[in-house]
Amino acid sequence: MSEYKLPRGIVISGTGLWTPPEAISNEELVDAYNSYAKQYNLEHAQAIESGELQPKPQSSAEFIEKASGIKSRYVVTREGILDPARMRPFIPERNDDDLCVQAEMGLKAAKLALEKANKQASDVDMVIVGASYMQRAYPAIAIEIQGALGIDGFAFDMEVACSSATFSLQRAVDAICSGAARTVLVINSELASPQVDFTDRDSHFIFGDVAVASVIERRETCSVDTAWEILGTKAKTVYSNNIRSNFGYAARAADVDPFGPGKLFRQNGRKVFKEVCPMAAAHIEEHLGESGTDPREVSRYWLHQANINMNNLIAKKLMGDEASAERAPVVLDRYANTASAGSVIAFNLHSDDLQVGERGIICSFGAGYSIGSLVVEKVAL
Repeated sequence: MSEYKLPRGIVISGTGLWTPPEAISNEELVDAYNSYAKQYNLEHAQAIESGELQPKPQSSAEFIEKASGIKSRYVVTREGILDPARMRPFIPERNDDDLCVQAEMGLKAAKLALEKANKQASDVDMVIVGASYMQRAYPAIAIEIQGALGIDGFAFDMEVACSSATFSLQRAVDAICSGAARTVLVINSELASPQVDFTDRDSHFIFGDVAVASVIERRETCSVDTAWEILGTKAKTVYSNNIRSNFGYAARAADVDPFGPGKLFRQNGRKVFKEVCPMAAAHIEEHLGESGTDPREVSRYWLHQANINMNNLIAKKLMGDEASAERAPVVLDRYANTASAGSVIAFNLHSDDLQVGERGIICSFGAGYSIGSLVVEKVAL
């Protein structure tokens, strides 16, 4: 576990949210999945009857919403996802000299964040891309975006599953505290749809694509009227197999299908719910206490957007009967689970209305297990 009591004066001066132009509703997703499942069961009827295979169960939009709170999700492309004969997005390869899809997404969010922070790319000297998956191993997506923006400095990628956003924000704070950087651009570009098994009823609906970005700097260099001062950061990891993805290059050496059973996202949802909810609530309560903040006095909880039932339970543990969607806003109904980006999306969309002096906490939690948080306060400059 790590916790930092920061010297006051490091702020989030701007955030940017890029939303893909295409969306898929639960109803559309279910129609495609049910058609696939019906055809699968017909083609494998004999093996199913003999017990060699399990039949694919049918799904419903009502089941998805009740289980997760998700109603829709944004994707970089609908093509292929809703085709029962394909059941995965079609994203053509690009030439090496062209921006990759994940970098293109991140670049759009980065430009919005820089604009909101009233910064130029020349003001930035460090770039971090934190995401649950990287489109390639190297060169780093962060360096590709750095090059596209013309930033003189250094950049790197980092991956801590659904905590990648809060962990990368903490690394930005660390760099500024140490003097390694003055202004850091943190980008969470989540190209999640390619890693979804759209043939699995229990997970085909979970993820969506999105990109968010944040500008972190010292208060004295900030050139906007208000910003969010970071009062403390906290991180914790505990090893667990209950959320896992085995996709990777080593499959080539094992002579197995790299996209075969168990290689994409999977989770033991019941265990995750039972174990992560109390861990996250305790982490947040402890972090707020370390920053001298009563959980009941926190104006806004920007929580990881994985599952509405998890968020409601955590909010109830922290706020009791005062828990509400206003204090713990939900965006997963229309964005779905956007991996690490969810808490920052919530912060981006639901922070401008707060007044100077009000406090909030940005918190994400996921595979690992991993939990990361930042306590912030709105300040006038």
